[in-house]
Amino acid sequence: MQEMSHIEKVQRGVQIPIAEHIGIGADLAIPTGACAIVLFAHGSGSSRFSPRNRRVAETLQQRHLATILIDLLTPEEEAVDMITHNLRFDIKMLAKRVVTATWWLRQMDETKDMAIGYFGASTGAAAAVVAAAELGDMVSAVVSRGGRPDLAQSALDRVQSPTLLVVGGNDSAIMDLNRQALDRLKGPKRMVLVSGAGHLFELPGMLERVAELAGCWFEKYLLVPQAAARA
Repeated sequence: MQEMSHIEKVQRGVQIPIAEHIGIGADLAIPTGACAIVLFAHGSGSSRFSPRNRRVAETLQQRHLATILIDLLTPEEEAVDMITHNLRFDIKMLAKRVVTATWWLRQMDETKDMAIGYFGASTGAAAAVVAAAELGDMVSAVVSRGGRPDLAQSALDRVQSPTLLVVGGNDSAIMDLNRQALDRLKGPKRMVLVSGAGHLFELPGMLERVAELAGCWFEKYLLVPQAAARA
C-alpha cells in the first residue's frame, strides 16, 4: 500500500458494554472534521486486530471517515471458539453485538451525530447485514469484503441500506453466494468482482482496490448526504 499522507486524528481503545461487567474491545479513530463513522465487523476467527481490516480503515481515515474496529467476541468467548469454531457462525449473536455497538456510538458525544456505515468481512458481513435490517435508516451504507451475506438469510429481504458486495474474481464459491444475496437485497445495491483476487485479497494491489471501492461507496452514502444537510 502506498504511503499515506499525515492526517490529524484521535485514536484510542474503548470497551463497549454488552452485559453487566462484560464488554467487547474496540479501537476508535476520529480524524479531524469527520462527520461519519464506519464500524468494522471482522470475519471468522479474526478480531479487531485483523491486518486487512486495519489497512482498509486507515484508508478510510484518509477520506476523513472515522472508524471503529470491534471485537465481536469477548476474550473468554474467543478462547472457546478457537476450539469449537461455533461462535463465529452464530450470526444472530454477532449481529446483536453490532447493534449494541451502534447504539453505543449513538450515545457517545463524539459520534452521536455521525452518519454510520458498516464494513463486514466473511461472517462479519452477515452480522452487519442482519444489524442493518434491524436498525433501518440508522445505517446509511454497508460494504462486504469477501463476505457471507447469504448467512443473513431472511434479513436480506429487509435491508434498505445501500449495500456493496466486493468479491474476489477467483473466489468462485463466494461469488455465487454473493450473487444470490444480491438478488434479495431491496435497497440500492452493487456487486463488484476484483479481477485476480482470491478470498483474502492477498495479492499486491487487491486490498487497495477494496479500500478504494469502499471509500467511494461510503463517501457517496455517508459524506454526501451529510454535506447536503449542512448546506
